Amino acid sequence: MNSPFAFVPRAPGLVVALFFVTAPALPAQAPPSDTIRLTIAQALGRAASSAEEVKLARSQVDFAATQVRSARSAVFPTIDGSFNYARTYASPFQIKSSAPADTANPILKLFANLPFGRVNQYTANVTATQTLFSPRLGIAMRVAKQFASATRFTLNEQLAETEFQIRSAYVRALLAQELEASATEAVAQAQRFLEQEKLRLAAGAGSELDVMRAEVSLENLRPQLVDAQNAAAISTLDLKRLINVPLTTTLALTTRLDAPITASVASIEPSAVVSGRSAVHAEEQQVRIANELVKGAYSAYVPSLDFRMSLGRLMYPEQVFALNGTDWLTDWNASVTLKVPIFDGFKRGAELSQAKIGLRQEQYRLAQLREAVSLQYQQATGERERAAVSITARQRTVDQAQRVYALTVLRYDQGMASQLEVSDARLSLLQARANRAQAIAQYYIADASVQRARGASSAALSQAR
Repeated sequence: MNSPFAFVPRAPGLVVALFFVTAPALPAQAPPSDTIRLTIAQALGRAASSAEEVKLARSQVDFAATQVRSARSAVFPTIDGSFNYARTYASPFQIKSSAPADTANPILKLFANLPFGRVNQYTANVTATQTLFSPRLGIAMRVAKQFASATRFTLNEQLAETEFQIRSAYVRALLAQELEASATEAVAQAQRFLEQEKLRLAAGAGSELDVMRAEVSLENLRPQLVDAQNAAAISTLDLKRLINVPLTTTLALTTRLDAPITASVASIEPSAVVSGRSAVHAEEQQVRIANELVKGAYSAYVPSLDFRMSLGRLMYPEQVFALNGTDWLTDWNASVTLKVPIFDGFKRGAELSQAKIGLRQEQYRLAQLREAVSLQYQQATGERERAAVSITARQRTVDQAQRVYALTVLRYDQGMASQLEVSDARLSLLQARANRAQAIAQYYIADASVQRARGASSAALSQAR
């Protein structure tokens, strides 16, 4: 399983170091009137009603339900009706005589109402067919039901995957936006520092070298700001795509990227996770389906029994449209057919071998999936624990870097430290805060990975079931 931290954006160069600044934050601006404000729960709710992935999974459930109805229909009789007109232009059975029918040869009169060689023929039929015995009927019904069950489990899996993607994208977008805001403020801070150095130079307290250093520091930050802005835009676009928000709409993410409460999270045995995972249940249904297909291949060697009844009415008028209600003849018959398979060119044997191989393949896939789910869950819980420990360590580093920066600024104001020392202390503090922020983001993505490994989805997506 890929590490969930692979989803956390890694800003190049100094962008990572620009997450927070010590200068006061820029005043918050009111979002545009067309801005959509979303918490994580609201983002999940939008996905439940509009995400194509969820709609596709639900359509598979509906499709499976129609297959169950289709399989059940084979149990009932089929009734067909037909009406047919046939015209004979020439036939060796036509009886020709120039004498009227009542004075003609008695033999001709005897065969006058028989169908041989008649020019016009109308036929109306109603045919009913019922399968009395066939092993494939029960097999088809069980396969359809198992497929329907598998699609419901697949829907649960898709909901869990959709939630994981949205949670991860939301956290990535939060992190990228905060990195952008930090980079923006870092540039503003460097600009203010440059102005201070110019004032110091004009007052005779600074040097031209200090001004040049401040200018270089400012220009080095500008490309990093552009990179941060691009990363924030891409992360936000990815979130919009997942929750079906128009790409031109502005999103305001209202869930904060705060450090999680350091309460211990109850762990679950990997075996319990495997037994409760919807993907495992869906694959188990596939194994059952493959087993039924083996039974179906065996049933090809078993005879089948069908009953058929046909009720027809026939008429042979002299004129095409000379229809009436008295000259119709009845044709009513019934038959029972026993179909015994004897030889089909070894086709049944090949199909049976294919079904057995398919069953073994599904069993192998099930075993692999159980191992993969167990490994996925253990990796995800390990990453979450590592991220929780990292947050604590990063917080200590931030506290130390904050104190170093404050002391360096104090020494600079007293003329005991250089501008370079202040810049190094500031960047160290920014780097420490950026690392802490990334550790927090990694924790939330790892926690989403744990929920994904368990195959769980929140109440916000449960309405999509």
